[in-house]
Amino acid sequence: MTAIGAIIGLIVAIFLILKKINAAYSLILGAIVGGIAGGVSLPDTVSLMIEGAKDISPAVIRILSAGVLSGILIKTGAASRIALTIIKTLGANKAIIALILSTFLLTSIGIFIDVAVITVAPIALAIGKGMNYSKMKLLLAMIAGGKCGNIISPNPNTIIAAENFNASLPSVMYANLLPSITGLIFAIWLIKLFPNKGERISEPLESQDTSSLPSFAGSITGPLVTILLLALRPLFDIIIDPLIALPTGGLIGILAMKRTKQLQKSLSYGLEKMSFVAILLIGTGTIAGIIKNSTLKDIILSGLDSLPLGESLIAPVSGALMSAVTASTTAGATLASASFSDVILGAGISAVWGAAMINSGATVLDHLPHGSFFHATAGSVEMNLKERLKLIGYESIIGGFLAISGYICYILL
Repeated sequence: MTAIGAIIGLIVAIFLILKKINAAYSLILGAIVGGIAGGVSLPDTVSLMIEGAKDISPAVIRILSAGVLSGILIKTGAASRIALTIIKTLGANKAIIALILSTFLLTSIGIFIDVAVITVAPIALAIGKGMNYSKMKLLLAMIAGGKCGNIISPNPNTIIAAENFNASLPSVMYANLLPSITGLIFAIWLIKLFPNKGERISEPLESQDTSSLPSFAGSITGPLVTILLLALRPLFDIIIDPLIALPTGGLIGILAMKRTKQLQKSLSYGLEKMSFVAILLIGTGTIAGIIKNSTLKDIILSGLDSLPLGESLIAPVSGALMSAVTASTTAGATLASASFSDVILGAGISAVWGAAMINSGATVLDHLPHGSFFHATAGSVEMNLKERLKLIGYESIIGGFLAISGYICYILL
């Protein structure tokens, strides 16, 4: 199949997404157009699409199971308690650092980055009003922490990248640990320099009732159990699949918090959030099947060959490009890993590092305006569109730093 067909398919998908057509349907239609434009018959196009969707089905099952932990952390108030504890511990003088660390920790334990920002936002607004911080500075702090935590988390983007490379999820998470920490330090430095300009919080804020939140010890139990179960493989060669580890951590966590009455509500919420991702991934898988069978990857490789570092850049570059296409970390990591895993492995890059670099690369442009993250985060602090657009460059710098750090770690380690 010609590369031009795959490119046309991607353009069609982007155009439809920009027109606010459902992302999954946009990707499916883009895949159909791409296959036909690339010179493949309609029946063969459908076959390639189904094959692409089939390739990601194991990851979809694991992602659905991850909804147990995520739903419990949000609906029991555990996520809010964790964020509040960090902010109270660090105090008002280190409020910006506390916001960065809060979303960092929440995303690193398996909460969607947009949900992490929305969870921390009310606390951030209260801090901002008291210390006269602008909404732009507050939101950038939360997004920065979320991006750094997202590359080491058992979130859908990491699960799908590991699955498509047939790599161990804990190993992929561990590979990005140093880039995540260095990215966190860089983000703190960058946001301290960020000018405190823009709209302030002028409206009165409703006081939050935190008396009903669970204890910090109970709140952190679920994530700790999950991390320990996942760590058994690299430490002792005892394999506990994420399909088991993630819901087990959630269930033990809700028992530790003594919130079993909220189990049904938590499961429903988690399934709802993950179902949206699963449907998006199926659409992403269909167009990945088209790209994988086109010559597009050969053109990208030819372009990279002219650079000094050549083929080793394919992982972070493909992650960044596909995150720009989909404006989503998860969809970007899915599209890149499903389409380019064979090429990356063929270039001599290990499965773990291929998945890790795609995952960090997918944070570079996942915040563009044609995606839901851009609008959800703006809404969390009631920010106008003009100011939200001004943050895109800073977000890209942070994502780019994470991708470059991951690549440097691959080269050195």
